[in-house]
Amino acid sequence: MAKHLEGKNAVVTGAGRGIGRAVSLELARQGARVVVCDLGGSKSGEGADAGPAHQVVAEITKAGGTAIANGENVTDFAAAERIIKACVENFGRIDILVNCAGILRDRMTFNMTEQEWDAVTAVHLKGMFNMCRHASRLMREQKWGRIVSTTSDAWRGAPGQGNYSAAKGGMVSLTYTLAGELGKYNCTVNAIAPMAATRLTMDEDVKARFTRAFESGMMTREQYDDAVNMPGPEYVAPIVAYLCSEEGKIFNGKVIGVQGGRVAVYSKPFEIAGLYRNIKAEGAWTVESGEAGADPGGRPAEHHGLGHPVRRGAAQSDAGHGAVAGDRGTMKVAGLTGQRMRMTDRPAQSGHLGPSVRRSM
Repeated sequence: MAKHLEGKNAVVTGAGRGIGRAVSLELARQGARVVVCDLGGSKSGEGADAGPAHQVVAEITKAGGTAIANGENVTDFAAAERIIKACVENFGRIDILVNCAGILRDRMTFNMTEQEWDAVTAVHLKGMFNMCRHASRLMREQKWGRIVSTTSDAWRGAPGQGNYSAAKGGMVSLTYTLAGELGKYNCTVNAIAPMAATRLTMDEDVKARFTRAFESGMMTREQYDDAVNMPGPEYVAPIVAYLCSEEGKIFNGKVIGVQGGRVAVYSKPFEIAGLYRNIKAEGAWTVESGEAGADPGGRPAEHHGLGHPVRRGAAQSDAGHGAVAGDRGTMKVAGLTGQRMRMTDRPAQSGHLGPSVRRSM
């Protein structure tokens, strides 16, 4: 079997358990040498344990691969630099960075403490910045690199997870920014939005919440069954390995959803409708003109369910990231050559509101 990452060197954070562990094993299986980085803290980020990282290294070594363990904390800027240096000093250079480190401290925003906010955003968002800051400098110089960060569908909003969803949204924005900054240096930067059963996503408390949601009518039987039988992280790892390969260069600045047999590309946010006024001729908008829904151009306005009329423009374009005509219709996503997709009103499997993209048959 061909090894798509032969000779490459990788750093994986949050690599002792869950998705990070599965990614580390897969990268090694594909020929990469791996720095298995994990502080070994609890689900909420407390404590430290070197055991999980060393266990993953032992699994890789037993299978014939090469790996070293690292117990540094990604929230520390200087420690993040030491993690990258460990890869360079042991393996020669840094080719791949996969950011999987994460914790949860769920709370409704009106009950959340400052410490709960800071702890979660520090690991997810600042941790991603710290790691990318030090890795990207070297990748830029050598003109080759792959960065994949783990966001979540929660980046579109998740009640009870204000800290987590905000951090994940920030990771998406940083992914888009880094992709633009590093693309010309033969480096790609993407994010995955996985749904996989790990200690963060599928413990007994989570199952109990799903059960309550189903019994109260907030979830259908299909949604409940999908949730409690969520596939494991082993389904996510091959997609990450592909993005890290030479073949994965066709993707840059993408957010890719992964769950079991589903692999889907998210569209970037774009303007879908608006009101337009000739400010030179008629001045700025006022509260009164907004309430009246006046259309300075004399064209009829259209209500869009937002409490005010809007005029639909031409099909919007997403600068190389696909295009959508109206709210539905055919959407072609860059990077999925020859695949045609459609927008539907079926609720996303995650339970979050909003249209989902599903492949046409």
